[in-house]
Amino acid sequence: MLFENTIIGPIHSRRLGNSLGVNLLPVKHKYCSYDCIYCECGWNRESERGEMVYATPAEVRQMLEQRMQELCSQGIGVDSITFAGNGEPTLYPEFPAIVDLVIELRDKYFPQAVTTLLTNATQLIKPEIFEAVKRLDNPVLKLDAGTPEMRQRINRNNEMGCSWEQLLEILERFGSHAIIQTLLFDGKSNGEVVSNIIPEEFNPYLEHLKKIRPNYVMLYALDRATPEKELRKIGVDELNIYADKISNEGIEVKVYG
Repeated sequence: MLFENTIIGPIHSRRLGNSLGVNLLPVKHKYCSYDCIYCECGWNRESERGEMVYATPAEVRQMLEQRMQELCSQGIGVDSITFAGNGEPTLYPEFPAIVDLVIELRDKYFPQAVTTLLTNATQLIKPEIFEAVKRLDNPVLKLDAGTPEMRQRINRNNEMGCSWEQLLEILERFGSHAIIQTLLFDGKSNGEVVSNIIPEEFNPYLEHLKKIRPNYVMLYALDRATPEKELRKIGVDELNIYADKISNEGIEVKVYG
């Protein structure tokens, strides 16, 4: 499912409340440095490969401000202004400038709202992206595996991404300002086991969390149709077993079943 607009919603999010989405990526195809086997936007290869057409910062400002004015006039509140959409938001060529304008408009229209970014963190190796993301209230950074091999099976990092070592270094540098998001599941892909709940994956994952010491961890389960069909959604009770392992290390965790 691709988002067909630059400004989305607001929609109710199980993690973020009433969320007004900002999709900086092309509306006709997915554009991402990962090709996750669970991505609701489908496989990268299935997206239309046409000209990369983005809204300019001026166009984003106009569309976002117009939508905020409409919501204010209707008395509709916003809990989060959320960078999400058809792939990895930080691949947008002028991402730092967009962060500045979103914060400006948030302060003007919905000062009580938080600014949120859902990101795979691969572009944070660029200093200007790292610093821009630090200015956001809720930088939600993906970590789905404990080893580089399972990361590749699950996330399918491509040439636009970063190495496993770079990813871990970035997450550790972010430290307590980071919110780590992790989707727990198991199953198969191309005949191979894909699971981040087996001990040989979850145990090293937990060691990474202990080094990162994030603000908290978002632990969640599959909620939508996935391009890889042999994946198993785990229930809330099972999620809580792994949440307890994290909280036992003194790290706050929130579970979304």
